[in-house]
Amino acid sequence: MLYAQVVLPLAQPMYTFSLDEELAVGVGDAVVVQFGSSRYYTGIVWSISDTRPDIPRLKPILKRLYATPLVRPHAQRLWEWAADYYMCSVGEVMRMALPSLAKPSATSLAEIDERAITAPMERYVALAEELRDEERLHAYVEKHQRRAPRRTATLDKIAALAIERGAEDGYVPRRLVDAGTTHIAALRSKRLIVEKLRPREMGTNDAQRDFLLPTLSAAQQQTLRTIKEGHNAGKVCLLHGITGSGKTEIYIHLMAEALSAGKDVMMLVPEIAITTQLIERLEHIFEGRTTIYHSRLTPLRRGQSYLRLAASTGGELIVGVRSALFLPMNNPGLIIVDEEHDPSYKQSDMQPRYNGRDMAVVLGNIYGANVVLGSATPSLESYINAMSGKYCYAQLNERWGDGALPEVVISDTLRAVKRGERKLHFNIEMLHAINDSLTAGEQVILFQNRRGYAPYIQCRTCGYSPRCPHCNVTLTQHKATSRMECHYCGYSTERPNVCPNCETQDMATMGFGTEKVEEEIARLYPEANVERLDGDSATSERSYREIVGRFERGESDILVGTQIVTKGFDFGGVTTVGILNADNLLSSPDFRASERAYQLMMQVAGRAGRRSNNSRVVIQTSQPNHPIIKYVVAGDYHAMARAELAEREAFGYPPYSHLVRLTLHCRDYEVLRYAAHYTANMMRSKFGSRVMGPVAATREMLRGEYYAEIALKIESGASMKRARTLLNEVVEALRTNKEYKAVTLNVDVDAW
Repeated sequence: MLYAQVVLPLAQPMYTFSLDEELAVGVGDAVVVQFGSSRYYTGIVWSISDTRPDIPRLKPILKRLYATPLVRPHAQRLWEWAADYYMCSVGEVMRMALPSLAKPSATSLAEIDERAITAPMERYVALAEELRDEERLHAYVEKHQRRAPRRTATLDKIAALAIERGAEDGYVPRRLVDAGTTHIAALRSKRLIVEKLRPREMGTNDAQRDFLLPTLSAAQQQTLRTIKEGHNAGKVCLLHGITGSGKTEIYIHLMAEALSAGKDVMMLVPEIAITTQLIERLEHIFEGRTTIYHSRLTPLRRGQSYLRLAASTGGELIVGVRSALFLPMNNPGLIIVDEEHDPSYKQSDMQPRYNGRDMAVVLGNIYGANVVLGSATPSLESYINAMSGKYCYAQLNERWGDGALPEVVISDTLRAVKRGERKLHFNIEMLHAINDSLTAGEQVILFQNRRGYAPYIQCRTCGYSPRCPHCNVTLTQHKATSRMECHYCGYSTERPNVCPNCETQDMATMGFGTEKVEEEIARLYPEANVERLDGDSATSERSYREIVGRFERGESDILVGTQIVTKGFDFGGVTTVGILNADNLLSSPDFRASERAYQLMMQVAGRAGRRSNNSRVVIQTSQPNHPIIKYVVAGDYHAMARAELAEREAFGYPPYSHLVRLTLHCRDYEVLRYAAHYTANMMRSKFGSRVMGPVAATREMLRGEYYAEIALKIESGASMKRARTLLNEVVEALRTNKEYKAVTLNVDVDAW
């Protein structure tokens, strides 16, 4: 009898089950076990031993679920790392990593069997038995080549594919034969070929052929050489290329090299919906190798993709969002993280609360794969790693093709109001730019970062916003208490009715959304076709594609949108981009506010002038002299980075520390308040002044529960492993305290 440790998709430790050797179960296999009195789960076998544990009664593993192991040894290392670093159980990693249909649970074994998915089937063809002999095939071709050239060419193709792919039984995927249904049916009726259905093979290096690759400019070729030199030195490479510089072309060349060597390639993107143009291009170049993976796919398709990749032998291209990191890969050679700065890579709603960019670097280290982080506006964490020499740094400073960087125009909102040069939410400079583009038959993108309420207050006379004196972030207004609070150190003050800067009684909550912008711009330009692209209008992938498609074809003239319009698009007709309210980017209650504001403005500005030398970006702001605005005008990322890093170092924020955020929530406000102070006091006994809070969360009431937060800063150089050990003691103490059993605690390591 053997004994297996099994991971279940629960916030639980691993459990040991007895294993009958006749089941032929191995490490990484999916198995069905009974957990509790009436529930059956799919688990992953983590280890097998012949030593019986000191447990009185062991339940047996009931069956093996799939023919192929779902988790390979390298993936086990990734799961264990994620569980340790992000302070959760391996079961929670499993719950998130495996598609729902790949890990069915039910109240009976029969239900499990019904819910378990099977790999998609594909039709395979082979030469008839008598033609598999080379001499017989040659004789048949010689005899019939003149009379039936198409038939003999197909037979030759099948034979060549079987040799190329090493198919011992002679069967090859029918899709590779490049023959129509009628032609294949005719060959079958003449008993020249045979067919069968079998699970589709992945990673079999279909057609070792030359890919049709884009031509690189001299600057791109030099950047590509720099990246390869960095990879040869065993370093992660940061590709810092301005918008429109042709980073994608460099990615494609790196992909082709890895795929030709039989390696797997993974490309992560922030949001799959915004990369339709990219995906279509990759599928065209790397036909038959591309697997797309994201949450908008049906559960069946996600599950089938996982099973297919689990059976892969290498040579596949995976394009997906952060969750694609957990897909099984046989032999990864290259991992690309596009727009590596994007906040979408950080998972914040469930454990493990991981950062996809950081996990990609860890994954590359585990597999020994090359890693490229690409961005026009890199995260400060990646930038400082590049400047210190930890990462290779490759820069691309010129646009690819005929495009030129747009002119950036700053429009002072306060001055426009005073001079009467403002209609609705549009300053005169913005209106002139829109008029010019529409008159010339060109297109416009208008960016407004909010669909609704913006959580800060501002003086409408001078533009002043209250800020924390200790953390240099704007304060969040809490309506319940009429106080302004900092969510990082706990500083709070009463909401001012009089502006401390200009002493006017003109403090107001600021913010307007994309829907209002759409209505106003349609009123100002009734003959223009206006589209809106945000979370409300693009409720499905189909609606998203329709909106983008109409704009791409020139059927709409003005596109109003949120952050969705800032990334991944290559619209040749756009010559004007408008940022309607830069202030709500600059005034966010976050120590990353300035960095993110610069990134967003530069990204949306990059949508203009991709095919034109005459384009403009108009930025409306009441703070025209703000340093970040000046950096955007100059396009000077390095100056922005130096200034922000100096400020982060002064206040001890990342990348000069690790920020851990504990979020507590409970339906009873008083219980939550006492639990939060109890937890914070325990933390101070171990970490001292590194602990900040507790304070009410930004959304202090959500889904009927009250929320509180505690922050912990661990300076760079200190042991994060030791910090996690001490923090685990605090977490366990709270969870075992009966007074606070109604309180839920979540830990977010490297919080954003």
